[in-house]
Amino acid sequence: MRNLKLTIVILLLSILTVQLSFAQDWADLNRFKDENANQVLPTPGEKRVVFMGNSITEGWVNMHPEFFAGKFYINRGISGQTTPQMLVRFRADVIKLKPKVVVILAGTNDIAGNTGPSTLEMIEDNIISMAQLAKANDIKVILCSVLPAYDYPWKPGLEPAEKIIALNKLIKNYAAKSESIYLDFFSAMVDERNGLKSEYSKDGVHPNEAGYNLMEPLTDTAIEKALNLNKPVIHKKPIVHKKPVVNKKPVVSKKPVVSKTPVISK
Repeated sequence: MRNLKLTIVILLLSILTVQLSFAQDWADLNRFKDENANQVLPTPGEKRVVFMGNSITEGWVNMHPEFFAGKFYINRGISGQTTPQMLVRFRADVIKLKPKVVVILAGTNDIAGNTGPSTLEMIEDNIISMAQLAKANDIKVILCSVLPAYDYPWKPGLEPAEKIIALNKLIKNYAAKSESIYLDFFSAMVDERNGLKSEYSKDGVHPNEAGYNLMEPLTDTAIEKALNLNKPVIHKKPIVHKKPVVNKKPVVSKKPVVSKTPVISK
């Protein structure tokens, strides 16, 4: 009996320790602490891009690492995260890495209520705050649409589909107003129920390899567009075509004709 009580006490202490640990690092700032410390600053001309997001972003580099290989792409996705958590770690995991571009894919876990109830306005505010932080540090911003989802397997019955559509409208409108790039995954991946097409996902939320294959060229195009955003347009001077010079023959002055006096025969 005594041993059973001791076991229960140890178990409770272990649970409490885990909970306290989570509470102390709610945003998971320690997740990339060592990697960020070892990340060298960009070299001149390096077009560094940081991907900020949740499990969809984290799963991207795990399921399809080829997309990130050989490029200046840094993945900073953490599974389960919501926009307030991303906002807290945005300086450490994005700004201090000094990228040219940040790709922000966030919002679905907020709708799922992973860190408590969130209104669409709250989600929008957090996304706007991340975008403003990026712009203040000369980082171009790509705001991704939230991927379609008909239901969440871990929280069924929330009916997220219409909320995702409404949130995407808010993100798109802000992107247009703020000269950010809006990356529309939703339109290419949505089915007739406003959920994620089955060929792109196993669980209706997270992309499979086919899903990432579809997302990648869209992302590369958006990154290229962001890198060229606000570049000064160099206007070349118009070429003036001169009339060709025609070499005329020199004018030869002829001797004047002198009329001779007629000879009169005597």
